[in-house]
Amino acid sequence: MASEAGARAVEADVSDPEQAKALVDAVGELDILVNNAGVTRDGLIARMSDEDWRVVIETNLSGTFHTCRAAARGMMKRRSGSIVNVSSIVGLHGNPGQANYSASKAGIIGLTKALARELGNRGVRANVVAPGYVDTRLTQVIADEMKKLMLANTPLGRFGRPEDIAGAVRFLCSDEASFITGEVLLVDGGLGM
Repeated sequence: MASEAGARAVEADVSDPEQAKALVDAVGELDILVNNAGVTRDGLIARMSDEDWRVVIETNLSGTFHTCRAAARGMMKRRSGSIVNVSSIVGLHGNPGQANYSASKAGIIGLTKALARELGNRGVRANVVAPGYVDTRLTQVIADEMKKLMLANTPLGRFGRPEDIAGAVRFLCSDEASFITGEVLLVDGGLGM
């Protein structure tokens, strides 16, 4: 798929700091970094295993930190760059059975705001896209009753599509967003308002 798009794919486990650094090093000078790695291990907190907590926090939050740290130095040196970290509406509102996922996605928002303050004077922007429910493998496992409830509470009356999220990310990476940093852009069909 990458070669068809004229790109190159590099595989890494971003929860491992060395692999995240190697990933950024393999890519070379970055103008844009988009962190979109994410996993879920849903379960009520009273029964959530330490491993389920750890895997989600390490992949979603620590992975974002590791790649941002690896890319930041080069962007600061070049005095330009755009970082877009993908969070979730549940990082703002929580969700039952997703304490680990909610915490990781809320942490991404806090991390990004700190990055915006740290890197802004070096010309590097950092923003968040927080999707609502998007028709992906992660949401296909949601029970039909819950899907109906979510759709009923979404003013646009549909799940998002991956293209909806990609458009928001593309905008925040573009020169049209050159005066935007530290922001959380909800792309949720109105669910979070």
